[in-house]
Amino acid sequence: MSKDPISLFAPDISRFARNVSQQLKEHDGPPSHLSLLNMLARGAGFRNYQHMKASHSAQMRLNDEKPDENVDHRLIERCLQHFDDGKMIRWPSRRPVQELCLWALWSDFPSALSLHEREVNARLNQLHSFGDAPLLRRSLVGLKLLSRNLDGSDYQRQEMRPPADALELIKKITNQRLDREE
Repeated sequence: MSKDPISLFAPDISRFARNVSQQLKEHDGPPSHLSLLNMLARGAGFRNYQHMKASHSAQMRLNDEKPDENVDHRLIERCLQHFDDGKMIRWPSRRPVQELCLWALWSDFPSALSLHEREVNARLNQLHSFGDAPLLRRSLVGLKLLSRNLDGSDYQRQEMRPPADALELIKKITNQRLDREE
């Protein structure tokens, strides 16, 4: 039985080597094959080898050509289950999925433009279909993706670089919206 090769990407080889070295020091004797796989996966930022393997499998299902950064494709796949044609159709129950989905909404807000609460709600209503713009608005403010005045008169998108997972999700959601418009 042949095994599918799983590529390993480490954005910082020095940190990767330190992490693996530390794990080897904590291990009694030479590690087994599986222990070594888990150490390497943790060194690259995954929880364990199974997590890395699931992320790789999800990446293959999502038809990505090459991994640019250490992206959790399984998490992106879970987020995409909450979108249809680029529109959010339900609120996820898991916190990591919620936070990543909020980045996709954040990307649709204009930068350097002040919006009133009504305008933010109107924009959010265009981006989701489950009828709870206040939940989304409060969550965006809670994650500091949007800032606001206490009276709700001035909402602004906070400019920052999204994490690699969020960039990948934003790209996929944008493609869904473009496909819908065609």
